[in-house]
Parts: sequence; structure tokens; C-alpha cells
Amino acid sequence: MNKKSNVINNTFSDIIPELRAVAIDSLSRMYRPKEKLFAFRLRKDGEGEILEGVSRRYTATVLIGLACEDEQVTTKVLGNHSPEDICNNLINDIDTMNDLGQAALTCWAARAIKHPLVHKVVEALGKFYSAKNAFTIVELSWALTALSFESDIVTNNALIKKFAEILMDSFNPKSAIFSHGSVRKISDKSIKKYLSLLFRHVSCFADFVYPIQALSYYYKLTRDSRAAEIVFHCSEQMCKLQGDEGQWWWHFDNRTGRVLERFPVYSVHQDSMAPMALFAVEKTFGTSFTPAIEKGLNWLNNSPEISGSLIDTKRNIIWRKVTRREPRKLVRSLQAASSRIYSGFRAPAVDFVFPACEIDYESRPYHAGWILHAWPQNQKFGFSV
Repeated sequence: MNKKSNVINNTFSDIIPELRAVAIDSLSRMYRPKEKLFAFRLRKDGEGEILEGVSRRYTATVLIGLACEDEQVTTKVLGNHSPEDICNNLINDIDTMNDLGQAALTCWAARAIKHPLVHKVVEALGKFYSAKNAFTIVELSWALTALSFESDIVTNNALIKKFAEILMDSFNPKSAIFSHGSVRKISDKSIKKYLSLLFRHVSCFADFVYPIQALSYYYKLTRDSRAAEIVFHCSEQMCKLQGDEGQWWWHFDNRTGRVLERFPVYSVHQDSMAPMALFAVEKTFGTSFTPAIEKGLNWLNNSPEISGSLIDTKRNIIWRKVTRREPRKLVRSLQAASSRIYSGFRAPAVDFVFPACEIDYESRPYHAGWILHAWPQNQKFGFSV
């Protein structure tokens, strides 16, 4: 258990610089220069740390975060390599990618850093679109963001419209929540397990964040009134469902708009994913969600479930999540099954039998990448507290 962070105290004047400093330091430890890729994760191992695997998705996310950083920061993270070097490594594989998420994040990174081969990535992303394909909402949102965020680098307006239409068709106006997968015919075997009968009504917090961000950018580009309406309803619902202590809960019933299972609560949701989505709304529409962002940061600073913070100042790392003491994903499966039978049903006594008091002692580089993306260098953020 980590005690409350000493550097944050009771104001937010220091929390953003602290989050950024931790993100930059942890990224420098998670970079694998030989592969020109970031590790899949850093895991606590007694008093030490272990790096495991590599991830092209996470590498692209880090590049997105580094896009607004100066040379001093990129050098600390990447050493002798540049963001262009790393992006080259990703683009070299673009023609053989069969993963929309990886291609979308690579495209987003290439456009963000203004890579000279960005046209190649945009063209490759277009090959993923098919009227018969189904997508996860997260990957679809990444693709839309990659193509529509403000930049003077090449894009594809026809493809933007196609991705936007699929995304908006996957929004349930009654619940104000997106489905976890697009509503089109399921033909992609890789997402069938997520869209099975048992889990078809289950959406996760990421299904709020990335569509809100993507459609905010899309509206700014096109002034599509349908996109604006969806963004308003979805962002309001997201904040309405936030926990009393600032928790951004994990699973939701996309039929009813109710919380399905609260845990785990992820640190990345609290300090970067929720802020970057809500900042996108504010920058596009002028609507501020500062109180919800502040509540989320408050929880990260002092999580009541663990009587402390996931920010480990001794190790200079932010741990991944607070989760239940349970067999792997048991409670969320129970809640999915119960609510599938009847939307109002929930498995009883789960908080007593499976208390949320465990820390997941790992960190993944996409978390630090999103921190830098949400809280870019030299940008001022005015908190009221």
C-alpha cells in the first residue's frame, strides 16, 4: 500500500508537473533501444523491476504523447533515437498489419509528429474499412481521431466520414453509451468473444473516452450536428456515472446506462484518459468539466479503497489499478450474467466477499504516453482547488 503522495498535498498546483515527471522517468525505463520499441509493461519484482515484452500499440501511444514535447524530454525518454526513428520502425510494418488498432495509433502518431511517410500510413488505414467488417469502438475511435484531429498533414476526408458514421451508429441515445463493438455484422473473429451473447450489453470506460475525443475532433473538422449531440449526451452521462470519490468506474450496461461493475479503477482513467476526452470537448465546444477532472485526480491522490495513493513516489511510478481480491474477472462475469438475465439484477454481496483493496503493481507505457498527451508541455491548466 502506498501512502498519500507527499508532493501533491491539498492543491493541484503541483500534481500536473509531478504526473509529467513520473511519466517521463518511467518511460525512460520502459524503452527498449535495441528493438526501438517500448516494453509491454514494467512489473514490480520485490525491491526491483522487470520489463516484459514489447508493444507496437503502446509505442505509438508514447509517440503521440511525445509529439508536443521538446528535445530535452524526447532525449531523456529515447536516448539517441528520435520520434521519427521510432515511427519509422512502426511504419515499416504497416503493409503487413492486420490490426486496426495498431494501424490507427501508428497513423495518429505519424500525423502528430508530422512524419514524412504519413501518406503511406493513411493509405494503409483505408484498407481496413469494409462495410462487412465489425470493429471494437476503441479501435474505431482511434482511427477517426488519427484522421480528423487538427493538423496540416495529409488525411482522407472520405474515410473520415465512413468511420464517423459507423461510430455514431453504435451510440445508444437511450442510455447515452456506446456499444463495445460496432453495430454492423460481426465477421472479425478477434472481437467475437467481446460481442458474445453474455457480454453484448457490456461496455467499458474506454467506450466513453475514445469516442468522445474522436467525435469532438470530427465535429471541429466537419460541423456535423449529429456528432455534437452525441458528444454532449455521452460526456454528460460519463460524468453523471462518476463515483462519489471521483472514481471512473469500469463496466456499464449499454442498454440502460447504469454501472454494471465498478472495479478495477485504473489510474490511467483518473489522470489522463478522462481528462483528455473532456479537454477535447472543452476545446471544441467550450464546455468545461473541471470539477469531474478534479475529482478524478483527487481519487488518484488519496484512494479510499487502499487508504493511500497509486502514485509511488519512492519508485517514481504510478501503479496500474485498484482491483478486487477475486479469482480472475469473476465479479464482472457474474454481473454480466446476472444483468443479462434481467437488467436490474446484480450479484449480491460482492463488495463483502470480494473487497476492492488490491493494488496491481505494474505499469504500461501507454499510461505515461496519455499523461503527456492530456497534459502537454507548457500548457496552463486552471484548477479551482
